[in-house]
Amino acid sequence: MQIKKLAWGALFSLSLWGLGAQAQKIEFKEYDMPNGLHVILHEDHNAPVVAVSVMYHVGSKNESPGRTGFAHFFEHLLFEGTENIKRGDFFKIVSAGGGQNNANTTQDRTFYYEIFPSNQLKLGLWLESERMLHPVINPIGVKTQNEVVKEEKRQSFENRPYGKIIDAIASGLFKTHPYKNGVIGSMKDLDSAKLDEFKSFFKHFYAPNNAVLAISGDFETASIKALIDTYFGPIPKGDEVVYKKLEEPAKKSTEIDTSYDANIQIPAILTAYKVPGKDSKDSKIMEMISTELSGGASSTMYKKMVDIKKNALQVFAFNYALEDYGMYIVGALPNNGAALPGLLSDMDEEIVKLQTDLISEEEYKKLQNKFEDNYVSANTRMLGIDENLAGGYLFYHKNTNHINEELKEIRSISREDIREAAKKYLKSDQRLVLYYLPGKSKSAQ
Repeated sequence: MQIKKLAWGALFSLSLWGLGAQAQKIEFKEYDMPNGLHVILHEDHNAPVVAVSVMYHVGSKNESPGRTGFAHFFEHLLFEGTENIKRGDFFKIVSAGGGQNNANTTQDRTFYYEIFPSNQLKLGLWLESERMLHPVINPIGVKTQNEVVKEEKRQSFENRPYGKIIDAIASGLFKTHPYKNGVIGSMKDLDSAKLDEFKSFFKHFYAPNNAVLAISGDFETASIKALIDTYFGPIPKGDEVVYKKLEEPAKKSTEIDTSYDANIQIPAILTAYKVPGKDSKDSKIMEMISTELSGGASSTMYKKMVDIKKNALQVFAFNYALEDYGMYIVGALPNNGAALPGLLSDMDEEIVKLQTDLISEEEYKKLQNKFEDNYVSANTRMLGIDENLAGGYLFYHKNTNHINEELKEIRSISREDIREAAKKYLKSDQRLVLYYLPGKSKSAQ
């Protein structure tokens, strides 16, 4: 299990080199069950495999103040067992069926899945229905998974070089919105939570009417509906989940902050900007800007700072796209003791160029090709299709067909769109500048 978060390596490169394949329309059927569960089916007989997934519309942004970390905690807790699955047997059952499974959590949703040979489809449906219908939430499981989460936090955040950088950016960029808390949350909050609070969180958010069941692969649509009804039909509908987005006001000036990491020897300089959520066309444009700035050896920041001036070991630009807002992050690691303010000036110069001049036709065509290839690559695996279908329904205003509209959106982005988005969102007086330095913070010393 893992938090679906930015790997540090992903900050350095967007990895958008595609497969050169041709895009094909993703066919699907969808419907709502009486209990509110939204079902999406993608039938594909190219390989004898099937992906069964459930995406719950709950993430760290849904947590209450003083009780952060619940969504990620439940990512782990719901593998503990159910009334019909003995504690510790979930993974054993999947393995015995020739499958694999996992889960991940973001600020906006939690995603569980199994991939099985197609003759084990019923097993996948049963496992996910068990998880939703009657998981066992008891003191033993809570205590066990609390320790698991603490160890994950130590390995992936506290003891990992640059592991705390995204949380440092989020807490500086957001002052009102719960994105400020990060995904893994506070161990103190989890330690002080009562068993009834965990049960209440599950009852509220892990109901069928707050979830999407997506199934892709080798099955017959006509027969699978009866199976879905058998396994998921008895699950009662929960109370309506009402989420009110907290508006995050624009910064009125540049905020400069410093964060320390005892696990690093090389510092980093970063800038972060609040940008629109992933349902906006501008979010995709910001991804293109990222590629233009740092997507490979031909990108503008890389050529200038790594190749020519040699004052940077690494450069990166990344659009961390979320549902309500996105975090647009630009940064660099110095080479040979280069001064961080100088790196900041170089990064800003490349952004100003994007805001002032249209990128060349050649660069524009390269961007289009990279993004088209990336789109095709993302929809070549059954699990990827599952996630994109469910995400389209949840994050694009119940528009599951966004999976087929995304390529058209990519092709509609013009050079002028890129320049205008850079002007609109990458404002030097409305951002966070973060100095990420070696050493322990004063409070930790």
